[in-house]
Amino acid sequence: MSSHLSLRRRRRASRDGDAMQAGVSAAVSRQARHVLFVIGCLLALAASLASEGARSADASMVAAQRIEVKRVAGQGDELPLSVGIPLPPGVLRDTGHLRILDSHGKEVPASVTRMLTWHDRDGSLRAVRAEFMAAPGTYYFALGEARTAELPAWPYARGLIKNRLAAIGTLTPEWLTASLIAGPQSVAAHDEPYARYVDAQFKWAAALPVKDTTAWLFDRPSTLFKAYVRTGRADYLEAAEASYRWYMAGIKRDGAPESPSCGGGWLPDEKPCDVKYVYIEPILLAVALTGDDSMHDAATVGKMADLWASGGWNGAPGPYKHADDYFTERLAGLGLIETVAAFELTGDARYRERIEARVGWLSEHQRANPDGLGDDGSWRNSWNIHENDRGGKDDVRGASPWMSENIVDGLWHAWLVTGDARIPPMLTAFGGYLERYGWIDPSLLVNPHDWRNGCSGGGGQIAWYWSSSKAKTEALTKIQESEGWYSDGHTVELGLAVAAAYYFEKDPVKAAALKKRFAAIASSYSDSCASISDTLRRFNWNNRGAGVAQWMMKQPAGAGLAHAANASGSAP
Repeated sequence: MSSHLSLRRRRRASRDGDAMQAGVSAAVSRQARHVLFVIGCLLALAASLASEGARSADASMVAAQRIEVKRVAGQGDELPLSVGIPLPPGVLRDTGHLRILDSHGKEVPASVTRMLTWHDRDGSLRAVRAEFMAAPGTYYFALGEARTAELPAWPYARGLIKNRLAAIGTLTPEWLTASLIAGPQSVAAHDEPYARYVDAQFKWAAALPVKDTTAWLFDRPSTLFKAYVRTGRADYLEAAEASYRWYMAGIKRDGAPESPSCGGGWLPDEKPCDVKYVYIEPILLAVALTGDDSMHDAATVGKMADLWASGGWNGAPGPYKHADDYFTERLAGLGLIETVAAFELTGDARYRERIEARVGWLSEHQRANPDGLGDDGSWRNSWNIHENDRGGKDDVRGASPWMSENIVDGLWHAWLVTGDARIPPMLTAFGGYLERYGWIDPSLLVNPHDWRNGCSGGGGQIAWYWSSSKAKTEALTKIQESEGWYSDGHTVELGLAVAAAYYFEKDPVKAAALKKRFAAIASSYSDSCASISDTLRRFNWNNRGAGVAQWMMKQPAGAGLAHAANASGSAP
């Protein structure tokens, strides 16, 4: 992470390593009441700073707190820059104690504005926006000492030129991942297969898709923001910022948050009031990573959250009480993700209550399905009703593996905020279901029924388009033949379901099977798989939630249970 520091600076840094480590250790000690993975992230950051010679001759200039400024649409060397700085819990409480330094350690006049608060932790600052006039090059943010060079704050729009940024400021992936703004994440190593996969997909997914509104399904802005968090890449952040502003421009600001009025809905090209296109998570990420507070207000967030509560044209969500209730894993999962994001953004107790309710619905559905067929670990429902064919013949009770990944992602987000004890066993149960019933046995992948794309080679993994612990193979094969050709396009995101189960799995045999499965999924990271661009939303499907799987698989099996136990009942 110190590749941009000169050799002389690195030699100086080694002399300051002990002082730096003591300072970071003090910050870490303030987090002792938080769950272990929070402490672990900060300790990892401290260790990397010390080992890499993180401090320059100026003790305030920490390499992980570097800001790289890149010109985008601006002219000259006095560019109005807004940069979002996310913060781990407990690190900063007063915006006056963050300074901006130039590459020589001289303080730069700046304004710093509170953006987010750790509502579920200790009330400390979760993100701030720093604004200063910048030239392309390197700056730093320093924590602790009072700011002495003040600059009046300006509206975010001042930094835009014809709706493009004058300049963009990026932070290091070491800081971004340790901040927990996207939950725990690992820095993407240059040789990481999954990071290469995302990069290869970005070659065709970079252009802003304004003519194909389906390209936004499953949240393009959040996908790009999270790619930035793991890499610190300016091109990811620039694409995320542009995508976010285009997306939010399509949110309806007036009307009641219900169908057909659809206040809070996303309605470009006269789309129906479909909540699966309503995303609050990118607002959270945008204000933290760019400082953009210009595209939303409290009323807009409230309508978006309330639209999820009313269900739009899909009808109100609720518990799965009858075997013929309408249910899709996609709506259940996305609804939970966006409710969690609304709480993280606002701290509103109503959203915390809705999180609890949604987790309860899923827990009851999984362990006491009203169809009376027992608990197999899935959120079993009706294939016919899933496909809007109520009363159709030859129904198959089962679940969609790849749509269930949305539920896994939602439960993970909810666990990070609430520490709800019901969530870990739900994740391990679904991981077990996926192992037993979700993946298609290789013996079935023979002509004319090898439904895989050849890009992943002979070891490519593919899950049933519709899986079941109750139906016969013939029934599943019939659905696969009709709907499931090349459904291995969803294999990458299923890595999250496997990794989340591994993170909480205490049985060594089951954990070993999950680890083996995750290793096999890597065959789908090939360049030839990444080059498939027949549907632009594949970039979002694959990557919105999958990045954290890389972090999960670096932890010991069952580590999540230890973290939960050490949280003493508090939120992780």
